[in-house]
Amino acid sequence: MADLFDAQAEQARQERAPLADRMRPRTLDEFVGQDHILGEGKLLRRAIEADRVTSVIFYGPPGTGKTTLARIIANTTEAHFTSMNAVLSGVKDIREAIQKAKNRLRHHQTRTILFVDEVHRFNKSQQDALLPHVENGTVVFVGATTENPYFEVNNALVSRSRVFELQTLDEADLRRVAAMAITDAERGYGNLDVTVTQEAMDHLVSTSNGDARSLLNALELGIETTRPDDGTIYIDLQVAEDSIQQRAVLYDKEGDAHFDTISAFIKSLRGSDPDAALYWLARMVYAGEDPRFILRRMLIFAAEDIGLADPEALKMAQSAAAGFEYVGMPEGQFLLAECCLYLATAPKSNTAFAYFDALEHVKKETSGEVPDPMKDANRDKEGLGHGKGYKYPHAYREHYTPQQYLPNEMQGVYFYQPTDQGYEEKVAERLAEWRDRDAAEEITKRAHRYAEDKDTS
Repeated sequence: MADLFDAQAEQARQERAPLADRMRPRTLDEFVGQDHILGEGKLLRRAIEADRVTSVIFYGPPGTGKTTLARIIANTTEAHFTSMNAVLSGVKDIREAIQKAKNRLRHHQTRTILFVDEVHRFNKSQQDALLPHVENGTVVFVGATTENPYFEVNNALVSRSRVFELQTLDEADLRRVAAMAITDAERGYGNLDVTVTQEAMDHLVSTSNGDARSLLNALELGIETTRPDDGTIYIDLQVAEDSIQQRAVLYDKEGDAHFDTISAFIKSLRGSDPDAALYWLARMVYAGEDPRFILRRMLIFAAEDIGLADPEALKMAQSAAAGFEYVGMPEGQFLLAECCLYLATAPKSNTAFAYFDALEHVKKETSGEVPDPMKDANRDKEGLGHGKGYKYPHAYREHYTPQQYLPNEMQGVYFYQPTDQGYEEKVAERLAEWRDRDAAEEITKRAHRYAEDKDTS
């Protein structure tokens, strides 16, 4: 009788459970996304299907399927599955779970898979209490974390586990999740007539930021709170905005709004207006633009529009891009903002375009021969005199001495014209002195050649 009541209670719980919980995939075939680790023939998929899962840690943003993967393992394994949340569990809970695992192994030869959600929340003593039992095989450890395990989880525990990184779901994945929820009559809304407009679905997908749980929660709220019209529940943009508590911004990632907004952002940086730059940055992030796209554009900007006026700008953009890969969203917004402010307030120079002047010269003019002193001396120094006469700059005062680097036909051609902005002002002073010395050297050489020609004649 108790089993009957338990079954009825579980059925009632499932019926009242949130849509995101009801729609949780039960098998690998129902799982959406993460093809890089779960595609046909991939190691993790083979291990799950063969019931040969060893200790693993699933690392990734919220709503990407970490807990779901653990439950799929539970559904496919013959081992006993035990789960705990690191926020709610202590050393005592771990010891109890380990003791039960030992008993199962001793009396029934049954393995135990111990799933620990939010494993990064375990302190050192809790992780240490778990470690020896993972090491000796008493339990197969499955951890889930939103934090980088290489920084937040005991090194010894990480070294005994295979780390799988789950990626943010893309738009196609999220649309598939939404479609499944709308059409599934058993767990979703397939028994209702639900129509979601294109604009509403675009907004829900965009503002979910790759989080399937967030998408399903918003979809559920919209459907459950919208009265049917002639038997049909219409989810339009207004309902979608109310459901996810975020206003839609006109921003088509493939259309004019995308290109116009990034253009306004770059022009604000170039114009040294930090307030406008922050506004356009915030507008892009709010609308769901890929932060990596913004970081790529800031990297280009640092080289194209700041250059040697502030060489630190490129380092700042590189650091922000690399740091974002560790941090992700939402904290990654601090990196975006700091980089944006630095670039907007830095001195500006676009002298890197000198490269394209050189490129045009290469395209249009006859290629001059490399001067003999500039040629590789390792192969033809003795026979052809290659490299002969080269002056090693470090052997001279100030590590500089005038000599000819360009072909004979290009003497006196200058591509790079430094500005007087920031650090480049110092470059300009140094280069002007060098070029004056080069010019004086060239005049002296011409005078010598003239005198030799006159003596010969």
